Amino acid sequence: MTRVERIVLGIFAGLLIVSFLMLLRQFYVQNTTNVAVRGGTYIEGSVGEVQPINPWFITGNDVNRDIVSLIFSGLQKYDPETGTVIDDLARLNVSRDNRVYTATLKPNLEWHDSMPEHPHPVTADDVIFTFKTIQNPEFPNPILKQNFQGIEIEKIDNQTVRFRLSKPYSFFSSNLTLGLLPAASFEGVPVKKLDQTLDFGFHPIGAGPYSFVSLQQTDLSTEVTVKRFDRYRLPEYKIDRMVLRVFPDYSALLTDITNLNGVRLAPRNEKGLPILPRHFRPMSYTLPQYVALFFNLDHPIVADRGVRLGLQLATNKQEIADSIHETQIVDTPLMEIDTGDWRYRFDSNAAKGAFFESSWNVPEKIRLQRLLEQRETNAVGPLAGTPRIALLGTGGILTITGSTKNLALPVSVNGIRVQTGTRLPDGTIKTLSGSWIVRLKTGNGGSGTLRVGNNLVQMTNAKDDVIDTAYLERITAAKIFSRASEEQSLLGKFVLSKTLPENDPGIVTVQDLYLENGYLRRKLATDPPHTRVDDKGRKLSLTILTSTVPASYKDVAAVLKKQWEDVGVNVTVDIPESKKEFEEKLLGRNYDILLFGQALFDNLDSYPYWHSSQIQDRSGKSQNMKLDAFNLSQYTSFDADAELVRIRETSNEKSRETALSELNEQLKKDIPAIVLYSPLYVYGGDQSVHGIQRGKFALHADRFAMADRWYVSTKRQFLPGKGWRSFPGWFFGLVLFR
Repeated sequence: MTRVERIVLGIFAGLLIVSFLMLLRQFYVQNTTNVAVRGGTYIEGSVGEVQPINPWFITGNDVNRDIVSLIFSGLQKYDPETGTVIDDLARLNVSRDNRVYTATLKPNLEWHDSMPEHPHPVTADDVIFTFKTIQNPEFPNPILKQNFQGIEIEKIDNQTVRFRLSKPYSFFSSNLTLGLLPAASFEGVPVKKLDQTLDFGFHPIGAGPYSFVSLQQTDLSTEVTVKRFDRYRLPEYKIDRMVLRVFPDYSALLTDITNLNGVRLAPRNEKGLPILPRHFRPMSYTLPQYVALFFNLDHPIVADRGVRLGLQLATNKQEIADSIHETQIVDTPLMEIDTGDWRYRFDSNAAKGAFFESSWNVPEKIRLQRLLEQRETNAVGPLAGTPRIALLGTGGILTITGSTKNLALPVSVNGIRVQTGTRLPDGTIKTLSGSWIVRLKTGNGGSGTLRVGNNLVQMTNAKDDVIDTAYLERITAAKIFSRASEEQSLLGKFVLSKTLPENDPGIVTVQDLYLENGYLRRKLATDPPHTRVDDKGRKLSLTILTSTVPASYKDVAAVLKKQWEDVGVNVTVDIPESKKEFEEKLLGRNYDILLFGQALFDNLDSYPYWHSSQIQDRSGKSQNMKLDAFNLSQYTSFDADAELVRIRETSNEKSRETALSELNEQLKKDIPAIVLYSPLYVYGGDQSVHGIQRGKFALHADRFAMADRWYVSTKRQFLPGKGWRSFPGWFFGLVLFR
């Protein structure tokens, strides 16, 4: 072969090899699929503070709750896919009366520090230790302690524990989702110092899907690293390692976001959009939580249901939600029922009517009512000729005349005997039958003297019995007299308006009037609303207490202040600078209205928030204050209590639904709070993380309850019935049928 022939042959041979390899690749791609495999690392960023990692002490710290959910497991767990509590480390058997719960541990469970030469199995003793410790009077978490009060805990055998309740409680299985702790790690530690066990808190040992590796402090964040822990016959987790990086603020987090695979609670911009790189997939969700305005029913003003109704009707929830970019408006604290069914809607005119029914009126209304009464009084009787207003300087004299018809003389007006006759131009009085006249002075005192301001003019007979009464306002300044004259003119138009058609442009209503410097005038669009007052002259002034965290509460309070002031309510917003000061006011119920959020968790039990047993002590003594007094409205209702107990104790779903409906109607009627919205949260995961799903989350940490479906490593695997031996058939099929 010549050199050229060899080159051509080489080229064709190369093309043949390349074509064959391309065919092999096409065959491989068409007959395989990507499958998840073990391996890889997931790095997530969040904002907060890492505290000692212990399931007993995670109240109020969602960052720690995330870490705890990976390291620890409970007898039961919440399943976000179904929204129910299911078995985890134990199989649970519940008696028909919901009073006896028997937990049997699954076989071959081990603590993370278990080794072949030193096995450390999970036993009933650990279960007894975890829950009986909580019942100890010295246990330093009173809120958690409340969940296990009055419960008898008994070890049946090395794998079985029985919980016996004094009365039925259908939500008790939720309490068993608490992460178990190893008794061996706390030997010799006094119960009252369990919250100070830093050695365990920063090197925790659990029985969850991931074991603790390290806790490190970097320049930007605190890093908690966990690794997969293989558990016998329990769900297999595929991601080898998870690194939870906790930053002090979002600014620090965003500077390192390129090194993260996920962001817990992604921040949002001024438009409400999540601040995430493009390769991140945002997942929005809500929890069984609500933000509400809790009325302190121990305070007289808001104890008036009419006031509460007026405030509810004056609350534009849509405007509030829009101002902070929330989407889930909520009307009831009972998150299980249809949130679209609510009796009251935003209606400012109806709100004004509710305040009026409760005798809280705008000053214009009160002034108008008084003027109408005075006008009616002055319109009849012997003193009907008395002017309502008069411009009289010092030394001036007001002459009043009237008819003597049906009048038994002698009579006096403000102590001055009237004369019969008519005053002539020269000042003399010409006696005529059928008329009377009296001259009232404006001097420095004495009988008949008219004072500056309102005067009560009275006509009396010889026995000093009052025959008639009239009202007269003495004014000394022309400018003020002009205002008073305008007011009297508007009063006449208001009275005349009652006889005019509804669409007549001359109609004057109370909404068209404005009180300024003591007199009514036409209202202008720029006039600020006045604060309502009651019959005793007290102003309708209320204080809203809220916290600095989250920052959106401040914005909500500002919108509420504007909405309520538009209907005549004076609002003061109290936002204590320190957490301690806020908590002191919260515990002491030092507020008229509290803007705050409540969470129902996985069992949706409303008992702690609305039952009368959960109100704060009313003595005002600090030593009597209860940390677990979650009834923030100080709401007491026999009917509501009965339904709350019924919901807790029944295992019949129909009975439960009926009780929820009845409770909802009672809360509608009583209005102990105005529920506003359920906060929207956003989780962000980048494209390298697969299997992340949205569920019925009860807590932020519930995203990790579905982490057994997450994976970051994949490999290609032949489809069923396929393999390299299938290549010839695939190839000939490709050639013959193309």
